[in-house]
Amino acid sequence: MLARSAVGVRGALKTAAKLARGFASVEQADCVVIGAGVVGLAVARRLAQGGRDVLVLESAPTFGTGTSSRNSEVVHAGIYYPPDSLKAAFCVRGRELLYEYCSEREIPHGQIGKLIVATGPSEVPKLSNLMDRGARNGVDGLRMMDGAEAMRMEPELQCLKALFSPVSGIVDTHSLMLSLVGEAENHGAMFSYNTTVVGGHLEGISMHLHVCETKNLDEHGNGQFPLQPELELVPKVVVNSAGLSAPLLAKRFDGLNGQVIPPSYFARGHYFTLANTKNPPFQHLIYPIPEDGGLGVHVTLDLNGQVKFGPDVEWINGVDDVSSFLNRFDYSVSASHAERFYPAIRKYYPNLKNGSLEPGYSGIRPKLSAPQQPTSDFVVQGEETHGVPGLVNLFGIESPGLTSSMAIAEHVVAKFLT
Repeated sequence: MLARSAVGVRGALKTAAKLARGFASVEQADCVVIGAGVVGLAVARRLAQGGRDVLVLESAPTFGTGTSSRNSEVVHAGIYYPPDSLKAAFCVRGRELLYEYCSEREIPHGQIGKLIVATGPSEVPKLSNLMDRGARNGVDGLRMMDGAEAMRMEPELQCLKALFSPVSGIVDTHSLMLSLVGEAENHGAMFSYNTTVVGGHLEGISMHLHVCETKNLDEHGNGQFPLQPELELVPKVVVNSAGLSAPLLAKRFDGLNGQVIPPSYFARGHYFTLANTKNPPFQHLIYPIPEDGGLGVHVTLDLNGQVKFGPDVEWINGVDDVSSFLNRFDYSVSASHAERFYPAIRKYYPNLKNGSLEPGYSGIRPKLSAPQQPTSDFVVQGEETHGVPGLVNLFGIESPGLTSSMAIAEHVVAKFLT
């Protein structure tokens, strides 16, 4: 069975490519996880620990090259999300699991705390609403403080009032993902990189995945998928954790009810770093009041003391499906973007000097709601939604996806796959 051998997948792909056009070899598998981002890795680890034969298929040359490595690396408390939402439940539970996991395995992380700040009178009621929401979500230790107290805590800060979250923190995402890969492999999971699932079809109640080598998909170069797959995999369990392309992939599952697949949108976020910072101006995470599509341009510290500002929200469109599958997004950061950052940052950090922001990196959020629409919840779909046994679709896993990753894995395996 191929589920125990990534080498077998690559071998089958090469063999199929040599065969006559229109023929794809068919192989059986136990559990296939599509996508090796942090959520896919957490699911793969959990399945493998439960004794399943797990195969992870990833289009990139290695794990975590998409949204999982292009974010703020923040461990969120669970403040922002509507009570009774999946985001709220998974964030609170995921934070507990994540801190425990990192502490036990000495993965670099820090529970450094966060200040959400109101810089104008109109923002103060919004801060109170956030505190109430966080308390309803079960976030411990939240405390409202006046501006003077917050500015004593952070002398470079300027604000009228602040909400302090002591359980917020930061984590080294690469070390976290490397650990998840290692534990999954130690329990028998196999990884096949440079392998793209381009679609699938239903035969009865069985999902047949259409698979090809990424390099062959890349060779098309015209935004088109190959007419025939190189390999068909028939797993008992499929977890679609393809991140940015998860809804697009589900739409390419022939026979799956398209009405259950939400629309997808992309929002780019840029980050800038603070130049020449021997002594970081802040010791805690500093967040403004959330904005449409994101949490506002905030201050993030990494574990090396680097100060980052971001992300902003830039809605993008016109991305063809193949580019989405292959993560061919424009991740460049123009220095000219800094002109939008300075006024936003100076609302709470007035001493920010001209010329001190340097282009950092960018990431793409997998959104399920359009601009000006209410933010969507995570979507976790099982058989009760789409009628396909063993298929789990994970849609819209944006922030707090990193924090929630282990809770999502716990939920998916317990509810759908045991």
